[in-house]
Amino acid sequence: MKNYTITVNGNVYDVVVEEGASTGAPVARAAAPKAAPVAAPKAAPAAPKASGAAGSIKVEAGAAGKVFKIEAGVGTAVKKGDAVVIIEAMKMEIPVVAPEDGTVASIEVAVGDAIEAGAVLATLN
Repeated sequence: MKNYTITVNGNVYDVVVEEGASTGAPVARAAAPKAAPVAAPKAAPAAPKASGAAGSIKVEAGAAGKVFKIEAGVGTAVKKGDAVVIIEAMKMEIPVVAPEDGTVASIEVAVGDAIEAGAVLATLN
């Protein structure tokens, strides 16, 4: 019999693996999840966000992930369908595009930020 501690999606489990009586195959039994350790507060993003005027057109994330690259800076003119931000989710790079023509008024995220689906990444005028 062997004891293991396994962390899955932030939940910590104590698992006992023992030999099966009839087949000799390992049998796993999981205990109730333990409380996950509390992480230290995250520092503020290093990249400065555009100050002042945010635009009226929101560029929102379609999926949760991590900001991989910022394609268009504040003041850049974009056409409908142009990539503004690239997010990484499940080892795929997903472009988040401008919903209509405009000029980037603000960038609300920094490279490396974790984001949720529907989060505002940028605004356009």
